[in-house]
Amino acid sequence: MKLCIVSLGCSKNTVDSENLIGLLEASGVEIVSDVGDADVALVNTCGFIQPAVEESVSAILDLELLKEQGKLKKIGVVGCLVNRYGNELKKELPSVDVWARAEEWGLAVRSLGLIPAAGPARGMLPETKPWTRYLKVGEGCDTFCSYCTIPSIRGRARSIGIPELSSMALDLAEKGAREICLVGQDLTIYGRDLYGEPRLRDLLSELDRQLPKDVWIRLLYLHPSRIDEPFIDFVAGHRRILSYLDIPVQHVDPEVLRRMNRPDDEKHIRRIFSYARKADPFFALRTTLMVGFPGETESQFSKVLDFLEQAMIDRVGAFIFSPEEGTPAADLPGRVPYEIGEDRYRRLMELQSEISLERQNLFVGKKLSVLIDEIDEEDCTAWGRSFREAPDVDGLIAVSGGSALKEGQLLEVRVVDAAEHDLFAEIAGE
Repeated sequence: MKLCIVSLGCSKNTVDSENLIGLLEASGVEIVSDVGDADVALVNTCGFIQPAVEESVSAILDLELLKEQGKLKKIGVVGCLVNRYGNELKKELPSVDVWARAEEWGLAVRSLGLIPAAGPARGMLPETKPWTRYLKVGEGCDTFCSYCTIPSIRGRARSIGIPELSSMALDLAEKGAREICLVGQDLTIYGRDLYGEPRLRDLLSELDRQLPKDVWIRLLYLHPSRIDEPFIDFVAGHRRILSYLDIPVQHVDPEVLRRMNRPDDEKHIRRIFSYARKADPFFALRTTLMVGFPGETESQFSKVLDFLEQAMIDRVGAFIFSPEEGTPAADLPGRVPYEIGEDRYRRLMELQSEISLERQNLFVGKKLSVLIDEIDEEDCTAWGRSFREAPDVDGLIAVSGGSALKEGQLLEVRVVDAAEHDLFAEIAGE
């Protein structure tokens, strides 16, 4: 059997797809990258927000058409969208052969008439860069932000034990990983369900001790309320743990944060970003912000702009509030007109563009260790990332004269120019 997996959504979904691939390969299935070469195709869906739902449904309909044309024998739908809308989808899509909720990967395999092997190794999506891998520390979330569907889709937080994660990380390193990105809905609560208190630092200390010295550890998705000065010092003091923190704050106004069902300590949010800047002026900081949340006033939005100017954040992702079905925020009064949300988004991103360029320019003339992701032989340029650039979401570093380099190679470059998102560099001499 030749099978293609269409993996949608976030990096956590990528891990799920690779776990499913491990089961399938252990059962004798050949994984192919092109649906045109497959007998069977599965979509690992995302159901987080409406645009993701629409993308998943579109992918399912594409596979349904290929099955009708006789180009696929079977099709399947797995993952978050099944968790969220499974009953409705099954009624609307009777031609789908395989249905499985997120984490029900054994069911997906059995639905194909196969017997899941015991304890298979994690597989790899054909498009995965083997030098950059994701390590998911657990499932679910206990934060219950009023706008978020994750707890209803994935359930309460469930951590994977430190010994098991350490073993997984070592396996990824043995398979060529030079960068391991720790992901979870919120890394800061890691281990609380297993050990009675958060144990992220213990996990990081173990990974720092076990992994080879040339492997990067990158932290993604950290709730600001559980980040403090000692944790920032801890990260800055461990060379293998990259000085890069992704801390989605969503907003800074206390009243808006309360309506979001998030801790409303504006002073704490401002303090931790300021402290990171003082601890290391080159510390890479990323956040996510939401505009147009129900009831957001112009003065409350202005606080967000003030925060950006104060914190001088390297990378910012922003989005306009979307009322997701089944969430408390969808029923809140004071809906902000979409055109106002669009205007606030535009103003936020214009300001952040200026800040981003200012931060980028700090690195002109400096040396950086860069992990090469891609080689463009036509213009003799290699494209890579340093500690400041997370895969897929941040900018890149263009290395001139890099056609002789290899993908997955780690080398030192000197930055010669900067743009808003990307840096331009040359291979550093002695």
